[in-house]
Amino acid sequence: MKELKILGIVTVFTLILYWGVEPFAHSQMHKHVEGEGFAYSDLKPAPKGDAARGEALAAACVGCHSIKVKNMPAPMDPVMSAQTYGVNPPDLSLAGKLLDEKFFAHFLLNPAEVTKSKHFAMPPSAGSLQDAADIVAYFKSIAPKEVTPKESYEFACGRCHANRYAKWTQIGEVPKTKSNIKTGVDLDALEFKKNLGIYQNKLADYMGKLPPDLSIIIRARSEHFLETFVEDPQSQLPGTAMPRVGLNKEGIEEIMAYLEETGDPSKHAREAVGPWVILFFVGFTILAFLWKKSTWKGHH
Repeated sequence: MKELKILGIVTVFTLILYWGVEPFAHSQMHKHVEGEGFAYSDLKPAPKGDAARGEALAAACVGCHSIKVKNMPAPMDPVMSAQTYGVNPPDLSLAGKLLDEKFFAHFLLNPAEVTKSKHFAMPPSAGSLQDAADIVAYFKSIAPKEVTPKESYEFACGRCHANRYAKWTQIGEVPKTKSNIKTGVDLDALEFKKNLGIYQNKLADYMGKLPPDLSIIIRARSEHFLETFVEDPQSQLPGTAMPRVGLNKEGIEEIMAYLEETGDPSKHAREAVGPWVILFFVGFTILAFLWKKSTWKGHH
């Protein structure tokens, strides 16, 4: 029984440390931020929009943005866009699917104020809240019904954040090319690296520093931190250059799924084997105790 008492004491102290002391210490070092579930309560609801009228108003958007679902290409490539604006404007095909409707409308009226970022230089794109609601209605009408986690990441994060585990850079995926047979130099890869360097330098100038690679952010930060940070970056990191993106619940779920897929692909397999590992240790402990009791029987 002596060993069981020791095991019980060790277990109790371990649980106290794990569930009591460690969370308390973390709460003292990092403030806890409560999210709003991407409700954007600081913004008033937008009126009902007219998609037909919004289509005419949205024609001005293609001066900077592409709309691939309508076969409207970007006026400039990513590198030239970064040299002009500091960052490549996003394709708007998924905007109506992944952005919160209320946020999207107010964003068109006052981008800098709504994103809470002094680095955001996009000018207003609507004359009134009704105009903005009409544009939002149009983008909702052309958005695809289904969107993949990868597409969501590229739309919301991929123009500023690389993901090396997914071979993604701010200007797209790293090209899969073969080396030149005569020189042994991959000219396509060199051109891509040159363009990527130009883009990243312009992005760093625009944002104040180059935004971090998000390959392992899902392991470095908790799900709660990531969600509240994306919902309102200033709540977790006052003064950060990252803008409030304006994602809806579906958008953040898709992005979290992608970060988990690329940064922690073995999570599901690990969670599946976890109960079996615990069961093994429980069985091993019982067998070890019975073996010890049998071996030392009559020696006390």
